[in-house]
Amino acid sequence: MKKSIVALLSLFSISTQAQQLRPPAVPLIANDPYFSIWSVSDKANESVTRHWTGKNHSLQGIVEVDGKAFQFLGMPKINYKTYASTAAEKVYQAKYTLDTPAAGWEKESFNDNSWKIGTAPFGDGAGSNPMRPNTDWKTKKIWYRRAVELPAKFNAEKLRLQVSNDDDVQIYINGVLAYECGPCYIAGYEQYKLSPAAQKAIKPGKNIIAVHCINPIGGGFVDVGIQEELPPATPVTAATQTSVQVKATNTIYTFDANGVQIKATFTSPLLMDELEVLARPASYITFETSSKDGRSHKVKVKMDVSADLAVNMPSQEVATKVLPNTTGGLKLMSAGSVEQKILGKRGDDLRIDWGYAYVAAKNATFTTGTPQERVLKSTFDFGTVGQTSKSNHLILAYDDIYAVQYFGKNLRAWWRRDASMTAEKMLDEAEKDYTRLMAKTAAFDQQLYQDAQKAGGKEYADLCELAYRQAIAAHKTVDRGDGTLLFFSKENFSNGSIGTVDVTYPSAPMFLLYNNTLMKGLLEFIFEYSESGKWAKPFAAHDVGTYPLANGQTYGEDMPVEECGNMIILAAATCLKDGNGDYAKKHWSTLSTWVKYLEEYGFDPANQLCTDDFAGHLARNINLSAKAIMGIASYAKMAELVGDKATANKYQAMAKEMASKWQTMAEDGDHYALTFDKKGTWSQKYNLVWDELLGLNVFPKSVMQKEIKYYLNKQEKYGLPLDSRKTYTKSDWIMWTATMTDSQQDFEALIHPIWKFANETTSRVPLSDWHETTNAKQVGFQARSVVGGYFIKMLEGKLNK
Repeated sequence: MKKSIVALLSLFSISTQAQQLRPPAVPLIANDPYFSIWSVSDKANESVTRHWTGKNHSLQGIVEVDGKAFQFLGMPKINYKTYASTAAEKVYQAKYTLDTPAAGWEKESFNDNSWKIGTAPFGDGAGSNPMRPNTDWKTKKIWYRRAVELPAKFNAEKLRLQVSNDDDVQIYINGVLAYECGPCYIAGYEQYKLSPAAQKAIKPGKNIIAVHCINPIGGGFVDVGIQEELPPATPVTAATQTSVQVKATNTIYTFDANGVQIKATFTSPLLMDELEVLARPASYITFETSSKDGRSHKVKVKMDVSADLAVNMPSQEVATKVLPNTTGGLKLMSAGSVEQKILGKRGDDLRIDWGYAYVAAKNATFTTGTPQERVLKSTFDFGTVGQTSKSNHLILAYDDIYAVQYFGKNLRAWWRRDASMTAEKMLDEAEKDYTRLMAKTAAFDQQLYQDAQKAGGKEYADLCELAYRQAIAAHKTVDRGDGTLLFFSKENFSNGSIGTVDVTYPSAPMFLLYNNTLMKGLLEFIFEYSESGKWAKPFAAHDVGTYPLANGQTYGEDMPVEECGNMIILAAATCLKDGNGDYAKKHWSTLSTWVKYLEEYGFDPANQLCTDDFAGHLARNINLSAKAIMGIASYAKMAELVGDKATANKYQAMAKEMASKWQTMAEDGDHYALTFDKKGTWSQKYNLVWDELLGLNVFPKSVMQKEIKYYLNKQEKYGLPLDSRKTYTKSDWIMWTATMTDSQQDFEALIHPIWKFANETTSRVPLSDWHETTNAKQVGFQARSVVGGYFIKMLEGKLNK
């Protein structure tokens, strides 16, 4: 007998503690790197909903109570008028120089006749901006000037600079500083108000924009335009938000509007014990309404989904359609770009502009609005609503047609691997599963929280449930073409790499905990890259391309010790999760090649990058050495599992000998140093967490006991710094470090500042894993899969049985 949906929704409130953690951003739709929508304010109706990159992916929810409209989700779309386009909209020419100019270069009167003329944008082609430069800039600094015309009337306070900069930038208007930032970079385009002085300096007619950009390291790129923010449409009264709960797979809001309560539940059923459901690019939005004032009310709920979900930039042309009903009786709408250049772009700050967004529901009225609106509109008429709740739901989905290009071959998403599968069939399956999945996700959310709380306490549980959807949605589940599952990560807000090994490494604990098939899917393409001969180096690759094109490594520098250690450790963890060595046998030749590299070069690493590459090169890195030792010991563990006792004994003895030597060379009084040659330094030795998790037993417990004691005295307000060079940190590594504590008290002492960071940061983006410990501000990175590493405490005792 089917339960009513109202009864199922009540499951969300069972044994639920009051939500005290204020998420920096709230997940609404979380399926994959392109289909990912967030609210970035405390109240759902205080900001436009956004793609994780920060660009508007607008969802607007309106409830009409007795004919009066109240907005409960999103805000009216902000429209702009362009006065000086960026090159993303229309190329332009500017005067530029790569040599330091004379004083006054930013002023209107400056004579720039000796400067070169170039077509924007300017860059070196190595940055993470998907735009390719039209004029090469490969020096450290660039200066450029462009003349722009403004109309006789404009609102200076509403003018916005549209900027993409890699790295630090200064922008002047008519000689007056209008905007600057540094150190900073923006891989895509952001909009900024002009400084008060620049608002006074800008004028009708001709103006001079003067730009200075600095590129100290990595790719360089700069492009600047001017727009005016237009007045909004007639504002709608805001509904009063009364609560928000962010669970592992569900986000539940409640609002009051004119005597009616509306509960909006956003469900992405990312259940790792059901791969078909997890890979299905469909999320549910459920609306439940009831009277709260004892009277009956006429209620309608309207949901507007912007067609911008299907394009990279709002300027791209889209087509919206109301489609015929599906076989299962679902009403259907779609939006997609007119161009449909499948897999036509790669990069970091990038949205999909091929395939189709879908809205589906049974009990709704659909319309696509006007071409100018670019929106899919649905209306649910609840009729007369009293104290007994009524509910309806819609499905929001995305069919990317092809998901990833893998060494020249376009691959289908896992859900679409059968040639007969269509978006319509997928939506019918999602509708059929709705009632069951709403119950199952509610039960899973409750179980995850209880398990996490038991493992690490309430604050730890809060962080795990916040991380869950984010970690999965930074991946795409695809079919290699032969029924083999590949689980590709995107290195979000970092460089856009696909299948990055040192992103897989910190992400792995969650997948090892919940689904080893996905864990293997994260490793398989790296093994295949080497075993196919396409990657011929004697160490593991860093990545297999730039998302969504997995045609070979695109990162500019190898990380030999890092990636060999990562792959061997994770292969061992995968085998232990399986309870046998079959996975190692499959790749034994490759694993043996990699362990030989660690044997020769891993103990005292050369001046090379590690996963913390943002901190720069570091020779003789003690934590990287620890990873090599863990890798060698992990290889011994796998040799034991495959029955090769001689090899197991050889490499276990080698790892123990290295660990003994490591302790002597790394010793620095009451702790262990950052590098073998620099005393008076320190770092988190998070790589040692595997010694106990995998049962490697090569380091004595006293090593981490001494380190933890030292760390507890080095904490800042918002966390333990990564090492002695800077005060910033990586929250995933703190989780790993905390897992090596001997007491719950010490564990919670290290976790609390991370919770405090998430709760108090002013950086309203999907959870950043790289933040400043002194002020809780994001340093870089957001929406990354590495927060799957938060689950490492829950992994204790699950591998080495």
